[in-house]
Amino acid sequence: MVRAISAIVFFWAVTSTAVAQTSFYDRFADSTITLTRQQVRYDPTYFRIDYPNGDVPADRGVCTDVVIRAYRKMGIDLQRLVHEDMRANFARYPKKWGLKSTDRNIDHRRVPNLMTFFSRKGAEKPVTTNPTDFLPGDIVCWNLGGATTHIGIVVKKKSSDGQRHLIVHNIGGGQVMEDCLFSYKIIGHYRYGG
Repeated sequence: MVRAISAIVFFWAVTSTAVAQTSFYDRFADSTITLTRQQVRYDPTYFRIDYPNGDVPADRGVCTDVVIRAYRKMGIDLQRLVHEDMRANFARYPKKWGLKSTDRNIDHRRVPNLMTFFSRKGAEKPVTTNPTDFLPGDIVCWNLGGATTHIGIVVKKKSSDGQRHLIVHNIGGGQVMEDCLFSYKIIGHYRYGG
């Protein structure tokens, strides 16, 4: 009887751990889809926002705001996390914008800064052309040409041919879900759980 109870407890512990390890990304991917119901127009304007947990006006945003809002639904404040990491490690972040110090209003809203943050946190995954390598809850970054970068989130829904997961992003038409994983050159792939 004791052996049977021990086996049940062990099975429950292993199963619970496995569920806990994967459920964050499943919940994250699911909550990301809810953002597509929010009417948002693409607006790259610089805004002064609250800190921490600041956000641009709810009806506006860019691609990074999709990621920021999705993580916020999971209780993760990328504004604070990126700001704190940049403040402590400013030399490790890109200098594309000529900044001499951090700016908590905009730093987390720049794709290269998010890429650096995710890499520094050990969240980097291989960049491949295999669609099965991109799982719900993953973050993907693209180069759209020149110095224009883009970011989106992999969700559970799949393309009409069933070959690829869809992406929630904002590339100009608001927060939408599209089959665009390989539409642009992938330059970053991350799996960050906070």
